[in-house]
Amino acid sequence: MNFLSLFVLIPLLMMLGLWIARDMKQIRTVAVIGSTLLLALSVYTLVEFLAERAAGNTATMLFTDSRMWYAPLNIHYAVGVDGVSVAMLLLSSIIVFAGVFASWKINPLPKEFFLWFMLLSTGVFGFFISVDLFTMFMFYEVALIPMYLLIGVWGSGRKNYSAMKLTLMLMGGSALLMIGILGIYYQSGLHSMNVVDIAEHGNIPMNWQYFLFPMTFVGFGVLGAMFPFHTWSPDGHASAPTAVSMLHAGVLMKLGGYGCFRVAIYLMPQAANELAWIFLILTGISVVYGAFSACVQTDLKYINAYSSVSHCGLVLFAILMLNTTAMTGAVMQMLSHGLMTALFFALIGMIYGRTHTRDIREMGGLMQIMPFLSVGYVIAGLASLGLPGMSGYVAEMTIIVGSFEHTDTFHRVLTIVACTSIVITAVYILRVVGKLLYGAVQNEHHRELTDAEWWERLSVITLIVCVVAIGSFPHWISDLIRGGVEPITNLLSQAL
Repeated sequence: MNFLSLFVLIPLLMMLGLWIARDMKQIRTVAVIGSTLLLALSVYTLVEFLAERAAGNTATMLFTDSRMWYAPLNIHYAVGVDGVSVAMLLLSSIIVFAGVFASWKINPLPKEFFLWFMLLSTGVFGFFISVDLFTMFMFYEVALIPMYLLIGVWGSGRKNYSAMKLTLMLMGGSALLMIGILGIYYQSGLHSMNVVDIAEHGNIPMNWQYFLFPMTFVGFGVLGAMFPFHTWSPDGHASAPTAVSMLHAGVLMKLGGYGCFRVAIYLMPQAANELAWIFLILTGISVVYGAFSACVQTDLKYINAYSSVSHCGLVLFAILMLNTTAMTGAVMQMLSHGLMTALFFALIGMIYGRTHTRDIREMGGLMQIMPFLSVGYVIAGLASLGLPGMSGYVAEMTIIVGSFEHTDTFHRVLTIVACTSIVITAVYILRVVGKLLYGAVQNEHHRELTDAEWWERLSVITLIVCVVAIGSFPHWISDLIRGGVEPITNLLSQAL
């Protein structure tokens, strides 16, 4: 068995362990052991991948394995990774690890919560290691389905409405994806669902690419919160429990960007060159609209949710620039946003668990009451607004530089418009930090509140270290990602 399959097997074994666990101590033990194993496996994958590249292995995908699954349609259980996949696996394992500790006292039904949480993780990891379109789509659905119950049962506020809205909109995107995948399979001339085979040897007719490219890009773009299909995202984030918000915004939304990159752009480069301008306009609207919308919110989760619409819009915006620098920046933005939004949602959940409110108008002076959580929130805010030394700065600067490589007026004007989101982000981040953490204490009962417990500190510190590490030492992750991006940008250049 290929060791990449352990990314799927470990969460499944965790589910079995959780099923037979009898008390909260056993549930926590299983969750911690499983999430630690996943983190260790992702680090091992990174080390092995770098060693293979250093040894001169230039294959598009490494550690590949393929087993026939359904012969009539030539469907294989096929796995493999490139630099982009390895980066996404590392991100996912970090957030799952932090999410377990952020859910240390989840109530009610802790066993059932972690069971669904691990099923969601199974889908995420399986998606990132898949190189077969059908296998990828199957894991994509496995990642989406648990969201309904995780929000509907353990969520807050309008949780039933939010869970149903999220499920219906994402299932709509899945329907478009299914049409796109079947179209690629039948029109490639290979009758294969292997992504690398189709990219290197397939020949999808141009008239079909005009039809299939929007299907797949929009299908994945719905999960990436692309305007105007973003409306499920703020409600879903606001109603989800803490760990689910972390995994949802930090990893699940990245499935959308990764899918656009791996399927729509990679397999249909001619259509991507022809039609990218349409989606650049839509994603440019996402970037600015999300930032402006965050400015007028008063609920902490809604502020971060609309901020995610803006940041994830920037991911799709950079992918559509179709050059190596911008697309490298897009993947770095996926990493950066995943870590800092997981940090935000973890801190918001911890603050809400103490104050029982997320309305910034009802809070103030928290820095003197819970300094650890407050400092963590300040660091997350600085990363979000792009402070040098943090991951957000590196990712956004790479995107801007890559976008300006286009010398035509259309691309440069759109880039300038997208850049305004950086200023808007600074406005709402500094406003929230000032209102929430400084000034007078608005509620005298808040003076009796406690600061973070050890498990909360571990979750927060893990994410902060990763945000600072990427921002301070970006070269190794940038080189890793660039190696995965270049085969795709080479195909795009040849398709011009």
